[in-house]
Amino acid sequence: MEAVFSDAALIADMLAFEAALAAAEADEGVIPAGAAAAIAAACRIDGFDIDALVADARCAGSIAIPLVRRLTARVAASDANAAAHVHRGSTSQDVIDTAMVLATRRALVLIDADLRRLAASLTALAETHAATPALARTLMQPAQVIGFGHAVMAWLAPLLRAESRLADAAALALQLQFGGAVGTLAALGDAGDAVARRLGDRLGLAVPPAAWHTQRDSWVALGCAVAVLCGSLGKIGRDLALLAQGEVGEVAEARRPGRGGSSAMPNKRNPLAALVAIAAATRAPQMAATLLAAMPQEQQRGLGNWQAELAEWPGLFMTTHGALRALADACESLEIDAPRMRANIEATRGAVFAEAVAALLAPALGKAAAAERVAGWVAQSANSGDGLESLALGAIATDAALAGVDRAALAAAFDVDAAAHRSAARVQAELETMQHRARAC
Repeated sequence: MEAVFSDAALIADMLAFEAALAAAEADEGVIPAGAAAAIAAACRIDGFDIDALVADARCAGSIAIPLVRRLTARVAASDANAAAHVHRGSTSQDVIDTAMVLATRRALVLIDADLRRLAASLTALAETHAATPALARTLMQPAQVIGFGHAVMAWLAPLLRAESRLADAAALALQLQFGGAVGTLAALGDAGDAVARRLGDRLGLAVPPAAWHTQRDSWVALGCAVAVLCGSLGKIGRDLALLAQGEVGEVAEARRPGRGGSSAMPNKRNPLAALVAIAAATRAPQMAATLLAAMPQEQQRGLGNWQAELAEWPGLFMTTHGALRALADACESLEIDAPRMRANIEATRGAVFAEAVAALLAPALGKAAAAERVAGWVAQSANSGDGLESLALGAIATDAALAGVDRAALAAAFDVDAAAHRSAARVQAELETMQHRARAC
């Protein structure tokens, strides 16, 4: 991703724009074919001093200005007449925005590849562990029993939606930028629209109805879609980190030499991919906020806000892709400790089945009284070490008000595997729905 948005790559994209522009204008008879050939020959990045261009951009306010100046000089060295046709009818923002579109198109290919890889790993995890009993936790406390696949689906589903959201946003955002000085292509006269169509064809980009110099909605929406994906990755990272805590020990990233260690403590097994994802999700909102804040751009060309957007854009993609790559690598070999998951359930002494027990008592005591009675047993269990099931059975045997409670139903309420299988059915249904949608696409 760093290579996609490197100075050299972006300048190469800008030169590709200039070569395609000259060819499109020659096709429409705006400039001589020989001039277009001379310009195209000069649009090789070899020989351009990238560092000098970047340095000159600080004075010019745009890297396109020194680039066009150097390109013109290079063309003039071989064909003085052709030099007059360099950058004909275009403006700096056309060159830079289109270069960013071309780079972003490549960036999205990288994101899509690792997104699919991560989704495939999570799909396999959800299927394998659909019925593996695990604790569901709310407000970071034990709540009920689920199949672990249910937790995995909460990671997977947002990624599949992100894939669709990114595709839709890219279709609107990855378009040619070509409007000339103020967005009207006035310098090309009646040939402007035809040149734009040919230019778009040569670059493989859709041609919008008008230049989007200061209409940043579709572009920023794509950036926000990337940031939302990063937030979903952060969710996965946060959950992995919590499940990997030594006191929990239900999930671990695979052991590899030098991975997740500590400079001081040989015992440490730090969740590195989770760390990367959480860090990325912490940074991405500020990057998206900058894109949104830069949208109110002045009249026909933004002053400072367009430049702020340009500065933030590559970082958002690098941050998100870094998290995506880290999680995709980790989840291909994620270690799941099913016995530890069951042990953590058992450590609650049945408290995670309190809701089901209260429901069985409600016909006899009323809903509120049943909940209060069960809460008392849970507190007693924490102090005495007795399980909730034994306390409930003891109360049924001695309390006439509870004589009608079905003992078999009460025992069934504490069936760990049955609880996991109930959530597994939902996981299978979700997976089938997702697979059906994928086939339809």
